[in-house]
Amino acid sequence: MKLLSKHIDYKNGSGRMTFIPEESEDLWHVYNLVTQGDVVRCTTLRKVVTESTTGSTNAERVKTNLTICVENISYDVEDMSLALKGRNVEENRYVKMGAYHTLSLELQRKFTLTKENWDAIALERVDEACDSGKTADLAAVVLQEGLAHICLVRQSMTITKAKIEVPIPRKRRGSCTNHDKALLRFFDAVGNAIVRHLDFNVVKCVLVASPGFVKDKLMEYVLSTERPEFRAIQENKSMVVLCHASSGHKHAVSEILSDPNITSRLSDTKAAGEVKALF
Repeated sequence: MKLLSKHIDYKNGSGRMTFIPEESEDLWHVYNLVTQGDVVRCTTLRKVVTESTTGSTNAERVKTNLTICVENISYDVEDMSLALKGRNVEENRYVKMGAYHTLSLELQRKFTLTKENWDAIALERVDEACDSGKTADLAAVVLQEGLAHICLVRQSMTITKAKIEVPIPRKRRGSCTNHDKALLRFFDAVGNAIVRHLDFNVVKCVLVASPGFVKDKLMEYVLSTERPEFRAIQENKSMVVLCHASSGHKHAVSEILSDPNITSRLSDTKAAGEVKALF
């Protein structure tokens, strides 16, 4: 998260800071930073109804800067969205003083947070959120036949970057053709998602986990397929650690990270710090 300005009165702890959330994890930090009674200002859309001289009405959505005193905070983990509900506390052309409004904080949208007391915990949270050096260097791919999750492991949370679902027909006696073709389509989709969502200039370790030998078949396919899009994985195959997981659902990430054998294999990487921070 980018800190644009900071005005704190260190005598009483009051003041304001202006931020721009740059990635999904930043909204999680904001969720933990904002409390009831804080004042937040940002750009928003407001439905405005106007009446003409003839008595007809017209409704339109207008963009305006609104300042609210926060009463309710809602964070959706799956959608990575943050909504703040409260009453308007500054004069506005479109919104009356005291009227309720819900601000949606979004990536790349500036907002200003004012607190009566920026305590040590809040200031530490700001330092953590704005420290670009804490970018995650650990990724996890959990999969089973037909289902996979590509995740980044951060110190504060695990972020799902992609979910891949491909129907896999069952093997039939005497013929596995449809099953095998569908499995290759699935591996192709997972391989492309890894390349699209993981930056190997940042990521230092990729955990690939599954029940059975699905993980081994995936890596065999990706490493043996001569396609330009898979070159990034092939050139960084030393970063891949194969391990066991009970399923391809997201909760399996926590399962493999709690395995002492995995922790020990990560001990020589910065990623080990990310894992320890989660437990």
